[in-house]
Amino acid sequence: MKTVLMTIVALGFAVSPALANECPLLHAQVMAAADYRLDDAAYKAKMLAAEGETLHKAGKHAESVAKYEEAAKAMGITLTHKH
Repeated sequence: MKTVLMTIVALGFAVSPALANECPLLHAQVMAAADYRLDDAAYKAKMLAAEGETLHKAGKHAESVAKYEEAAKAMGITLTHKH
């Protein structure tokens, strides 16, 4: 049991930096898509992207990525991920 727990912790540390590097890329994609739009979907996406940026700065990268995905879905776009 202890070995399984240590493996999970190690994987968490390995995945977190990958997500940390991805957050700014996703943020830029959402903002680029929403930049010239004035509709409600773009406004919602910008608000969600701001929340994603706050989560990224707090070190909550998986939650940040989920927020960017939600923003993309609001505008009907697909984000390009690093991996």
